Amino acid sequence: MDFIFMLTRGDKTVEDCLDVLEQIGPLGLGHVGFKDVGVDAGTLQTLTDRIRAMGATSYMEVVSETPEACLRSATVARDLGVDRLLGGTDVARINDILAGTHTSYFPFPGFPSGHPTRLGGKPSDVTAHCESFRAAGCAGADLLAFRATEADPLDLVRAARKGIGEGYLIVAGSITSRERIKAVADAGANAFTIGTAVFDGSYNPRKGSLLSQLGDVLADCEAA
Repeated sequence: MDFIFMLTRGDKTVEDCLDVLEQIGPLGLGHVGFKDVGVDAGTLQTLTDRIRAMGATSYMEVVSETPEACLRSATVARDLGVDRLLGGTDVARINDILAGTHTSYFPFPGFPSGHPTRLGGKPSDVTAHCESFRAAGCAGADLLAFRATEADPLDLVRAARKGIGEGYLIVAGSITSRERIKAVADAGANAFTIGTAVFDGSYNPRKGSLLSQLGDVLADCEAA
């Protein structure tokens, strides 16, 4: 089970993301990501380069609400050279944008909408979408399970695993406890993201530092 630390709070990249990345360097995190909003393009490029330099896999998650904005975000990810692009739903056109690059694509199954994003759709929809992602050559899927409005989150994780087959399944958003990490692992996820719960200290309210919060997440991930 992989832990992807998102340098984000409230679905935006934190303004001091470069300072945070330097602070967490000693932890040796293997997966670090950010959103396509919150800081300028130059900062995103520096951030991507520094994540690569620390030996971690880089992720960018799209939060754009319109199809055109999602395509622009995919172009940004391509130009930044991120390892993995998360989000969006226009699989064919985003695959075209990423063609010939090393950036792999993990679309949103279900029906995401709004900001912060909510996820509509039933398990059958998620399975069908993930099957189509696999057929289109995507590396996996990015599931907003705990932002679901029409289904039990863990039912959606199991549905996504069924549809994506051997693909890499990420559960993004609202992972706030050891119990939830274990639950998504047992349901078939390969990875999960946490951002806000680390920055606001809610993952472990008894501890105050960023490094302490991350240390607990890593320990709980290992136990899952």
